Amino acid sequence: MVNALVIRRNTQLEKAQRALRAAQYVRMSTDFQRYSIQNQAAAIAAYAQQRNLTIVRTYVDEGRSGLRIKGRPGLIELIEDVQSGTADFDHILVYDVSRWGRFQDVDESAHYEFVCKRNGIKVAYCAEQFENDGSLVSSVVKNIKRVMAAEYSRELGVKVHTGQSRVAALGYRVGGPLTFGLRRELIDESAGPKGRLKKGERKALQTDRVRLQPGSEEETAIVKWIFHQFVVERKSYSQIARELNQAKITNQGRPWSGAMIRIILVNENYIGNIVYNRTTRPIGQKLISNPRDRWIRGLAFIDPIVDPKLFARAQKILAERRIQIPEDQMLLRLRTALHRKGKLSWTIIDNTPGLPAASTYWEHFGTLRKIYSLLGYDPSRYCDWIDSRVYWSDVLVKHATQVAEALTIDQKANAVVEQNGAGLMANGKLRITFLVARHLPKRNPSPQWRARRGKISAGVLIVFRLNELNKGIKDYVVIPASWGTGAYVALSDKVLAREKAVRVDSLDEVIREIKTRLMETDHAVPTKPSRQNKRRKLSRSKTKNGGGRH
Repeated sequence: MVNALVIRRNTQLEKAQRALRAAQYVRMSTDFQRYSIQNQAAAIAAYAQQRNLTIVRTYVDEGRSGLRIKGRPGLIELIEDVQSGTADFDHILVYDVSRWGRFQDVDESAHYEFVCKRNGIKVAYCAEQFENDGSLVSSVVKNIKRVMAAEYSRELGVKVHTGQSRVAALGYRVGGPLTFGLRRELIDESAGPKGRLKKGERKALQTDRVRLQPGSEEETAIVKWIFHQFVVERKSYSQIARELNQAKITNQGRPWSGAMIRIILVNENYIGNIVYNRTTRPIGQKLISNPRDRWIRGLAFIDPIVDPKLFARAQKILAERRIQIPEDQMLLRLRTALHRKGKLSWTIIDNTPGLPAASTYWEHFGTLRKIYSLLGYDPSRYCDWIDSRVYWSDVLVKHATQVAEALTIDQKANAVVEQNGAGLMANGKLRITFLVARHLPKRNPSPQWRARRGKISAGVLIVFRLNELNKGIKDYVVIPASWGTGAYVALSDKVLAREKAVRVDSLDEVIREIKTRLMETDHAVPTKPSRQNKRRKLSRSKTKNGGGRH
């Protein structure tokens, strides 16, 4: 029996009701009063009242740039609802053309409006002086408005860059993360100190300025030690980082890496200089490096932490490393190192003075196996994994980025990818690290996998177990970072079954598992799954070798 109180879909009554229902889309990129969410909503409400429309849905993007659709969950959800047919309204109300977006390609803005129109939903710009009725006049004016919105962002970017360049030339700090051993001090327009800014804090007044100050005595001593080790002791980046980590000295809570050491060695802040405009990112484009003659230098309000002469010696050493060496000379130096060391490896190449970095050899000759064959060197160690290390490092970075984007869009979480690209921090609470476990040669009856996790002991590990050829991903394992002891993690099927680890077959399932753990973390629930919860858990294997499916 049909319920007379239920309005059936696609009937005249249902269509009539939809025709009076509207959704509003509001966006702001900064907290200017003119474009505040409340002001936009008020103008949209007045527009809806004049036309007897009822606002039934609100899609919001707060603090979001209009340059692209990426990172705008409100607009993404709106377009998805329209395309999927779940939208229960026939109108979308937007404050003006610029709130829809300041896309640098105006065709992109038109495309999203066309998607709505194709699905029978009209887009209205409430504060504009034209009616978006498809007429020739409205189409021309609307496209002019789109060009104006895009041009506004471009001109604003030029003005901001010009202003920041002038501020940097005066010796003040202009954005960007601080390196080790430095602090930010806020001063007023008369150069009076107003206190130090903590991580994440910003100045509140446009007339205020930020200048650099030395960090603690312990940190400045470590900076000086790093330069001494590099210049006088001639130690490599990785050697210096290793010694700092062994001494349990962290870089703002993170373990040191060779890349971090290099960043310190080239940073002119330590000799009292501000350097700006090393790189530029044009609107909607990739980051590009600028030539040195376009760099902007200013004298910072900070006494040098490092002796300028010692800093100059460090730059000379770094410049010598960048000198172009003929390939035959590169091989000759490597052959000399082989005779001296008796063996070669990625680490030995990186740590041997006078040799280009191992990555440089990789770029010139290909894999280490090819390099060894050119030298007539037959390493006894198993090299397949070394050959593919760069490839799997890229895979880790891509997976970490995908997970971060999913958490940001779906959970509205603050997911920040770490500097090395192989991990992320979610909401400042849950650290997620990605590892690759290679399939080991068959020395045992059951398959064995091993991943190097170093000194990571907090958060969650997402481990990719590779297939027998170590050429593809077999499955994913989600385990706490406290799993086992030592620098390596063993991940045989027997161990996973015994410990009831979470094993899944796709990245989507990994993302769902992380979302669950993040929600548990936000509600102060331990991240380790309970034994009663058997969702996606490995059961104990009944096969002879104790292995799961392969």
